[in-house]
Amino acid sequence: MKIRCLLVLLFSATLVSSSFGEDVDSRLKALEDRSAGQEKKIEEQQKTIDSLKEEIAREKEQEPRQESKGDSSQPSAKVSGFFGGSFLSNPNISLLLDTFLYSSNLKDDELKNRGIPGFTTQGLERRNGFNLGAAEDGGELFIFSPVDPYFNLYANIPFADSGVSLEEIFAVSTSLPEGFQVKLGKFKSNFSRLDAQHPHAWDFFDVPLPYRAFLGTEALGGEKGVQFTYLPALPVYTQFGVEVLQGENDLLFGADARSGPHAFSFFVKSSIETTDSSTLYFGPSVLFGKTRNANIVTDAEFDGTSALYGMEAVWKWKRSSREGLTLQGEYLFLAQQGNLTDNVTDSLRRRQDGFYVQGIYQLDRWRFGARYDMLELFADTFKRAGLQQHFGKTPWRATGSVEFNPSEFTRFRLQVAHDRSGRDGRSNDEAILQMIFGIGAHAAHTF
Repeated sequence: MKIRCLLVLLFSATLVSSSFGEDVDSRLKALEDRSAGQEKKIEEQQKTIDSLKEEIAREKEQEPRQESKGDSSQPSAKVSGFFGGSFLSNPNISLLLDTFLYSSNLKDDELKNRGIPGFTTQGLERRNGFNLGAAEDGGELFIFSPVDPYFNLYANIPFADSGVSLEEIFAVSTSLPEGFQVKLGKFKSNFSRLDAQHPHAWDFFDVPLPYRAFLGTEALGGEKGVQFTYLPALPVYTQFGVEVLQGENDLLFGADARSGPHAFSFFVKSSIETTDSSTLYFGPSVLFGKTRNANIVTDAEFDGTSALYGMEAVWKWKRSSREGLTLQGEYLFLAQQGNLTDNVTDSLRRRQDGFYVQGIYQLDRWRFGARYDMLELFADTFKRAGLQQHFGKTPWRATGSVEFNPSEFTRFRLQVAHDRSGRDGRSNDEAILQMIFGIGAHAAHTF
């Protein structure tokens, strides 16, 4: 009996030992399989990390120089929304709607024929009621993308009821020696502060009187040509620029003034930090060339030369992301001489000027603005055949605005103005409700 019990115990121990060994083996095998799986996942993750590093390296090779404060054609690699777009390898595309409701004490035909005597015969392309586009363009398609490590390509295509136009399409170099950059194609000149901006980026619905008087309601507009800029390594940000342009602006030059390029500009843009939370941006410029147009007086065509001198200054104070103040002003001086030709030929000599000052205060999503602009501040020479011409009272205008920006993709602006630029004693008292909506990615705007 004892022997039998001993055999049973030995057999049971053998079974337990065998079962325990098999359990250990299976657990070891499971751990080895799990370890192998984890190693495989780590290898896959490492491959993904290496791939991402290579992609980032490629994108950095294509990145332009970091955006300077004064030129929107030098974008930073990190921008967002309606007032900026992501830097992607694929083209950034945005679509913008600009519409407004207009009301004036003048009738539509009076607005159309309301020029500024002694400056321009071009009227205002606005109608009481609903309109599209502050610059007569209700929509804007913007496309931007790096071409390769050497160039970026931009296109701005506005469209209205009358059709589609090509306002800008240009390439910008990204790999020239430090400080140098070339822009070529059709682009907005950097001659002045507002000319380099698109209408939807203006702080007010329209351009100040000096712009309208010397360049037109859209400023100089897109011009075919080439631009060279140089940003030296100086303690103070200073950019030097020169442009050679075709000269197609109807008011200052004219496409038929001369065959080939006949407009040129030089400019200097500088900025200094005035305090830890404020910056002053300023610079002189000159735009000159051959002129032939019929927009100065109603009865003759002008043929001669024009030079427009400018000085701009912008001071920005940013207390926080929710509060800021911008003060801005420009002075323009026109020197023009040549001949007026109709049935007879008379000489014409002009020395005229104008300025504007404006302020924008931002509080959260609200912005409050005021602007005053005037012509003939110091110079009012308009001599035809040697005789000074008199056109009436000094042109001036006062404007106020209130904006609400629900997001960076949307803007609602209410603007009122008392405009005395007609010289006839009548004012154009207008109210404008402007609405701007944008979708997609958009390159950064100027400082």
